[in-house]
Amino acid sequence: MDDLFAGKKILVTGGAGSIGSEIVRTLLKSKPDVIRIYSRGESEQFELQHELSKHKNIRYLVGDVREKARLAKSMKGIDYVFHAAALKHVPACEYNPFEAVKTNVIGTQNLIEVAAEEGVEKVISISTDKACSPTNVMGATKLLAERLVAAANFFQCEPDTIFASVRFGNVMNSRGSVIPLFCRQILSGGPVTVTDPEMTRFMMTIPQAIKLVFEATRIAFGGEIFILKMPALRLIDLAEVMVEELAPMAGLKPSDVPIHIIGSRPGEKKYEELLSAEEAKLAVERDDMFILSSRLREQHETDAVIPSIVSAYKSNIVDLMTKSEIRKLLATIGIIPSCTSNRLSMNKMRVAL
Repeated sequence: MDDLFAGKKILVTGGAGSIGSEIVRTLLKSKPDVIRIYSRGESEQFELQHELSKHKNIRYLVGDVREKARLAKSMKGIDYVFHAAALKHVPACEYNPFEAVKTNVIGTQNLIEVAAEEGVEKVISISTDKACSPTNVMGATKLLAERLVAAANFFQCEPDTIFASVRFGNVMNSRGSVIPLFCRQILSGGPVTVTDPEMTRFMMTIPQAIKLVFEATRIAFGGEIFILKMPALRLIDLAEVMVEELAPMAGLKPSDVPIHIIGSRPGEKKYEELLSAEEAKLAVERDDMFILSSRLREQHETDAVIPSIVSAYKSNIVDLMTKSEIRKLLATIGIIPSCTSNRLSMNKMRVAL
């Protein structure tokens, strides 16, 4: 991807979050001319600025995608936009629905209009499996954001900007996700809270997520949704494996850490979909992903692709990871050591207090 981003000017909305900051770290390897981090979290920006202090080609801009004028000033001269800013927590969006609309829908439309006006080369928007057959406010707003991004390729008189989306599953160990929650609960002695023993979720690592974003940037013609093929698991299996692995690190027996079933939260689904039955009819398939073309345009040939043969892609009908596979994945991507580090930090804090 070095040739794609070398010497370019790039804007990352939500650039201080888990996904946005990893996009920034990866982009730095390609030696872009400048990366502008646009987010409303000044504390997160401060921490990232400290981490990346040796890089002089990063600009830190405090702003909200709801504010079109501020967004316009931030996008002057930009070549690529990665749109990761969003309200992402399902219960928060359920209780504050119009706040989700203002950020996820109006904010996305603001970004689309500014990017088109500024002649940005490509805009890649980060979406979620909850946008597929949505049953909650967050999913509904992200579905509408996907449709806005797809339609943006057609409202320009002379279309210079390419707009596309990537649809994520749960990103493992990202801020606010279930794995850091389980870590904190286990290391404090429990209980570990699981909503439903039959609840299943698609899981992807942060490196997988970033790879999908950049591959989408490379091959997008406009209007597509790119969906990575990824494993699914039962949340109860994930919780049990983490208890087995982490309880001894906290000086506890696994049997000392209870798991409580607390019931689904407002708006939560028992399983997630990355590709619905209707969408599968429009999708093409690669070894690593599905590519869902916009309903508004004819299918383009992208590398070696074939029509999708799946009838749908749902976490309750795919083969689920075994506990052994979950344990191997946690070890491979370093989540268990990261939890150990959290434990050590907690111990230091207790000593200090």
